[in-house]
Amino acid sequence: MLSALSEWLSGASGLEPHGFCLLWEPGLIWLYAVSDTMIALAYFSIPLTLVVVGRQRGDLVLRPMLWLFAAFILLCGATHWLDVITLWAPLYRLQGLVKAATAVASIFTAMALWWGLPGFLALPSVDALRRANAALRASQEQLAHAQKMEALGQLTGGIAHDFNNLLQVITASHNSIERLIAQGEGQDIKPALAAIAKASRTASSLINRMLAFSLRQTLLPRQLDPNQLVAGLEELLRRTLGPEIDLELRLGKGVRGVICDPSQLESALLNLSINARDAMPQGGALSITTANRAFSTDELEPGLDAGDYVEIEVRDTGTGMSENILSHAFEPFFTTKRFGRGTGLGLSQVYGFIKQSGGFVRIESAPSEGTRVRVYLPRNDAPAGYADTRREATESCVAVPLGHRRRILIVEDQEEVRAQIVDALKEIGCEALEAADGVAGLRTAEERAPLDLLITDVGLPGLNGRQVAEGARAKQPDLPVLFITGYADKSLETLWMALNIEVLRKPFTLDDLIARVRALLKPEMRTEQ
Repeated sequence: MLSALSEWLSGASGLEPHGFCLLWEPGLIWLYAVSDTMIALAYFSIPLTLVVVGRQRGDLVLRPMLWLFAAFILLCGATHWLDVITLWAPLYRLQGLVKAATAVASIFTAMALWWGLPGFLALPSVDALRRANAALRASQEQLAHAQKMEALGQLTGGIAHDFNNLLQVITASHNSIERLIAQGEGQDIKPALAAIAKASRTASSLINRMLAFSLRQTLLPRQLDPNQLVAGLEELLRRTLGPEIDLELRLGKGVRGVICDPSQLESALLNLSINARDAMPQGGALSITTANRAFSTDELEPGLDAGDYVEIEVRDTGTGMSENILSHAFEPFFTTKRFGRGTGLGLSQVYGFIKQSGGFVRIESAPSEGTRVRVYLPRNDAPAGYADTRREATESCVAVPLGHRRRILIVEDQEEVRAQIVDALKEIGCEALEAADGVAGLRTAEERAPLDLLITDVGLPGLNGRQVAEGARAKQPDLPVLFITGYADKSLETLWMALNIEVLRKPFTLDDLIARVRALLKPEMRTEQ
């Protein structure tokens, strides 16, 4: 039987005409038949694999291409299978139809491949996917950190509001007693007063640092020139750093202006410089560099806008930080300094202020290679010019009448704070109107208009201070406003500080308050002494 089958396969009697060409070497019949059969089986298995992949991975971008490629491969397998069959069976018409279908499928597949070539080339490589995954993990860690800071910020903000109100009572009471001492009374309580004042300043500083790293501090944004600000800090920095540290300022040419709180930016740079000094106990070099920088979306962390920034770099030649320490550098209360030398709030305060100002911070460091902190603030195209318009208190401002009675509305929910402000204003001859919440304040502003000045807390029951001010200025557009706040939440984030709008942070002295009042009243009244 086997011999008969072999005779049929290799003999001439069973072959079709086109198979006779193989008779000059009969072994070729087996070679052709086995090869085409194996190719056909492989071609039939490939579409099956593609179908499984296509069904299991519905998220594939080029999934329709799989079905077209599967059909093309299936038809190719069919042509090889028919090549074997037609050695013995005259299925030429069927073979021709399959070849025609294969030709059509091959043309469409080739067209589709050329059409999809840009998409194929744009697919990320394995290394690119690894980098993307690493960037994604970093972004997730940053998001988790931001969420942690947000929760901590909410807690800090609530504490700050109540704590600063208490500090305000202490600070103003201390200031009132100082006045009595100035009049020759109570000389024996000077040491106690000094202790109260120091405790108040320390507590206030701590609260401000907590608000800073939690992105909740009240900022007073101004248009400023970074080069001018850095240059203005040089003398203070040299005194602070000492002769062992070689300070160099590298101010770039044509550095554009930014909008941020000048005092907070000065504090941030001073903080970074002190950290650098502490990292160089044997002396070293510290440089502060300014430059314009441009970033694309791919170069920035999620949530930041691409565009032009101003870079301020603080670089030292100190001991540097390990990778582990560097990963915790911006965390609040994290410090490597010995007990009593640091609070762990310095870098977190810088981070919070810059982030709240719309910028970001990058830090590079390695053991024995120093540290490089780069601060980036969004560039502002308004003409640069560092002009801090905040008015300073004058020593002779207290108890000197303004010349004639001024009507001032005080909106403050803390009764003790409100009473202290009212008393201070009455001392200088002003008519003081009071309101304990935002709704009552707005009603009083409307009923007792015109006013000479509105003094309002920001965090109020009902309407907040900004809403009160906007309502009052709707009726009296030029009304000067003095915001007082221990925790402004986000109420003042988009408020531009006009010349007749000021912010006074709690706790403040009554001298500071009166100085601001004088500055906000009509120009001819500011110079009256």
